[in-house]
Amino acid sequence: MAEINTVTDLTLDGDVAVITLNSPPVNALSAKVREGLYEAFKAANANDAAKAIVLICEGRTFIAGADITEFGGAMAGPGLPEVQDQIESSPKPVVAAIHGTALGGGLEVALCAHYRVAVPSARLGLPEVALGLLPGAGGTQRLPRVVGVERALEMMTSGRHVPAKEALAGGLVDELVEEGKLKDGAIAFARKVLAEGRPLRKIRDQNEKVEAARGKPEIFADFRKANARKFRGFLAPEYNIRCIEAAVNQPFEEGLATERKLFLELMSGSQSAAQRYSFFAERTAQKIPDVPDDTALIPIKKVGIIGAGTMGGGIAMNFANAGIPVVIVEVKQDALDRGLATIRKNYERTASRGGITAEQVEQRCALISGSLSMEDSFKDVDLVIEAVFERMDIKKDIFTKLDAICKPGAILATNTSGLDIDEIASVTKRPESVIGLHFFSPANVMKLLEIVRADHTSKEVIATSMKLAKQIGKVAVLVGVCPGFVGNRILGARQREAQKLVLEGAMPWDVDRVLYDFGFPMGPFAMSDLAGLDIGWVKEKSKGESIRDVLCEMDRRGQKTGAGYYDYDENRTAKPSPVTEKIINDFIVKSGANPRKISDEEILERCIFPMINEGVKILEEGKAIRASDVDVVWQNGYGWPVYRGGPMWYGDQVGPEKVLAKMKEFQATMGDQFKPAALLEKLVAENKKFADL
Repeated sequence: MAEINTVTDLTLDGDVAVITLNSPPVNALSAKVREGLYEAFKAANANDAAKAIVLICEGRTFIAGADITEFGGAMAGPGLPEVQDQIESSPKPVVAAIHGTALGGGLEVALCAHYRVAVPSARLGLPEVALGLLPGAGGTQRLPRVVGVERALEMMTSGRHVPAKEALAGGLVDELVEEGKLKDGAIAFARKVLAEGRPLRKIRDQNEKVEAARGKPEIFADFRKANARKFRGFLAPEYNIRCIEAAVNQPFEEGLATERKLFLELMSGSQSAAQRYSFFAERTAQKIPDVPDDTALIPIKKVGIIGAGTMGGGIAMNFANAGIPVVIVEVKQDALDRGLATIRKNYERTASRGGITAEQVEQRCALISGSLSMEDSFKDVDLVIEAVFERMDIKKDIFTKLDAICKPGAILATNTSGLDIDEIASVTKRPESVIGLHFFSPANVMKLLEIVRADHTSKEVIATSMKLAKQIGKVAVLVGVCPGFVGNRILGARQREAQKLVLEGAMPWDVDRVLYDFGFPMGPFAMSDLAGLDIGWVKEKSKGESIRDVLCEMDRRGQKTGAGYYDYDENRTAKPSPVTEKIINDFIVKSGANPRKISDEEILERCIFPMINEGVKILEEGKAIRASDVDVVWQNGYGWPVYRGGPMWYGDQVGPEKVLAKMKEFQATMGDQFKPAALLEKLVAENKKFADL
């Protein structure tokens, strides 16, 4: 008894058959793995010497899920339900031995075993919701029978990876075994099951926990209500909930049929297609064609940050969270003290919600020190990030000083959101060490990091920055130097149209509603009110030439003053403002324009299609490597709804030919700001998609 196939072994340890999977990197449920499991269980059950069976995996993890590269294609070999039936109906007790992660299909396989053991570091979960799906191999019917309905609702709609100790407490795992001794522990547990004559415990037959929720529809109604905001626009959480309702109200086989029906609906829908695309797009963004995987990395053991404001403090927290010491330099002691106090307050707030422990607060704060001297503090840093005002003269002055202070090989980074990094690098004798690290506010929360390569940035600096981004929990996208880079440049196209629409007859709340209904967390005018209308506004230079000028002059500067484009009550709840409406109408009269009724369809197309066109221009100029990189930027930094894939993916769903036709139509009536990118014209002429770029 040994090799079943290239990824599966079957051996005998006394009276316990051990089935071992080894299919790197994560033992995903590919055709080979399914075949190996099916044949191994068949062989183990046919062997009279084996009284119990242990399923264990080699490598860094248990089965970490389905092989999503097979999604949408024809299935080869035995299907997962056949494999599960072989496990669940085994006449001998089956013990699943879990290390690393048992996720999705991996946990669904483990739920067919009669018992589960795990090492303390293991994590278990059903994260299909993140791909716009639900567990399609019985997970929605088995999980609530083990952990109860309320916990199953939380686990499946969040996709959370539950730590082994919590899984043990909830009944998902039967015993924890010593770290590093999983095989011995699992075999010992199997022998205990045999010695005690324990039953073959099939989860499908355990109805106590689902019956306890029967006749209590309020469990589901309350859960939907509590999570309505979080689930807005997404189909998958609702479909997961419906499956758990089926587990409560239908016999097991009927529940499986409901699960299958709803799974196939999601699988064939555009939302899951978008979410699966996004999953791969994030990973693809890590691949830089001209920076080989074996490029030498610069060790980053200490980081310097210039500026202790909201941005600088947030950036510092990212490095402290990853265990990297940080020194923040400010020009004045009170600004430094304020910044360090804000960092501590942020950590304490997270701890009060249970996100980190009080001990971790102290550990992280201890990694962040403050100083008033660049000369003293930056001599030994491996990376310094400048996070000061968006003024070229200030940044060039700082980089001149950094060039003189920092050791050879140190990376000099700017957090600019759109200034010319080549110009900043030109004042140094080491332009190869200069790069843009554009964090998004709040920097300790937002996932996106736009990494901006300048003309002379070295491959080592790029490779180090990409790896470091991952280390500090960011989603990194490499972009080129141009005004606004990728994210803000595309945002500019949307903001321009939003402002123009308001001067043509749409109200700010009309524009915001359309974009909110599309899936954005908020529209452009609500966003401006949240950020503060006076960002970048100078009272002395204001001439009342824009709606924003007039609002700021009236001290309507957004939520912080209780009024901006909207009026706000004491809870900061927004209401359409008659004051703003009058200001807008006065502007329209003054311009001599005739306000018109603008449809929701026009609002959406005017805001979204120029974004797509700008994305094409960015690709045309080589400022983004691929269309999917543009989408990763917009999903992770600007709130583009993940279930719509990103501007370029959405453009493919609408059709490049429709985008082009509309841009030409708008150009004819409203001018050359709508001029289609030459590459868009070429794309349509060649009948290609944005994904082909």
